[in-house]
Amino acid sequence: MAGYYHFRACDGVLDDIHAAALVLDDGAQRAALVTLDLIDAPRAIVEDVRRRVESAGLLRGEHVMISATHAHTGPVPGRLLRTPDAPELGSDSAHGQYLAGLPEKIVASVRAAVDRLAPVVVSASSGECTDTSFCRRFYLRDGSVGWNPGKLNPAVMLPCGPIDPEVQGIFFEPPHAPGDHAAALAVYANFSMHPDTVGGTKVSADYPGVIAKLLSGYHGKDSVVLYGNGASGNLNHLDVKWARRQSGIEEAHRLGTLIAAAMLRADKDRLPVADGPLRVKSLRVPLAVPAVSPEAAEMARLIVSGKRQPAPGFMDLVRANRLLDLEPLRGEPIPAEVQVVTLGRDVAWVALPGEIFSELGLALKKRSPFARTVITTLANGSVGYVPDRRSYAEKAYEAESARVEPGSGEQLVEAAVQLLAELHGAAE
Repeated sequence: MAGYYHFRACDGVLDDIHAAALVLDDGAQRAALVTLDLIDAPRAIVEDVRRRVESAGLLRGEHVMISATHAHTGPVPGRLLRTPDAPELGSDSAHGQYLAGLPEKIVASVRAAVDRLAPVVVSASSGECTDTSFCRRFYLRDGSVGWNPGKLNPAVMLPCGPIDPEVQGIFFEPPHAPGDHAAALAVYANFSMHPDTVGGTKVSADYPGVIAKLLSGYHGKDSVVLYGNGASGNLNHLDVKWARRQSGIEEAHRLGTLIAAAMLRADKDRLPVADGPLRVKSLRVPLAVPAVSPEAAEMARLIVSGKRQPAPGFMDLVRANRLLDLEPLRGEPIPAEVQVVTLGRDVAWVALPGEIFSELGLALKKRSPFARTVITTLANGSVGYVPDRRSYAEKAYEAESARVEPGSGEQLVEAAVQLLAELHGAAE
């Protein structure tokens, strides 16, 4: 199972996990938006799915956007984390068989969406949920920055950054008379918060799964609900001023209910999305990474093997895994993809790879020319944590785990702003 720096074997299922797909077609071209109830969408799987989708004649592969909700209670979709207690898992293991079948399951979701293509009217809503997500980085009284410093910790002074409280919904409904309640074919929901609530050793979609079920209860049991996680690399659900323990499936239900309620409150103020062309465009952005010396890589291998004494601590494993991920790159930049899908001049989806800090997402929304800008992270691959430049200097977990160099997040924002400007101008 994904998500932590120790091995976890799955021993049951709390709720099912899915690939949800929305295919848009304006008569001239198609785009597919796919969300996975997984921790990330590895680049190799994205490329595999795109090849299969195009070979099947469903749509152009480069017009497929695949993102992950970042749920920490699903199978590892890519390379296993290197930890002292991790067993060898070959292609004949349950994990190997799952990986082998995963791309075709994702393609099946796209095929099912193509088969259900129908005329729709599009509308959008925006609300706020201010009491569920929190910056998990804090300035402490000793002048340092702490990551998840613990509840009621007297050393905590104030959070290092802002949250993004916006809850967005894009709705696709059959044509209907004004005032009628039409069952939606699809809903695309978006909020910014780490889905690491349930924990344990059983599969769960975490709070995004709760949101999907609650919205389907209102918009129609056959509606497909997609959840795109916004810029939340430094945000989670832990309120350090509240003594109560916040983990388990019960907490996922509480959070999912509050976020879904914010969307349902905003439904009264939903606005129509004007007809316009569907456009898709991507840029490859070279993100710099540091080179790793042979000596540093060898020490990292000793740490993850458990052969170095004393036994490695959490941050030892974090730093060692970072070095071993960087070693094969030999200092060459990562060609990250930034993708934008737009509907006319009203709605834009921005797909960013990795765990993007909220400061970057807020800056991107502010600079976007579109009325609705839906930022979806962990999309079309993952480059790990992407802090804003200031946060690198402040250190703590995310900055020390980040594979890419300072300034990478700002590069991604600039690329996205460029694409948004081009596509907004092209829709005139």
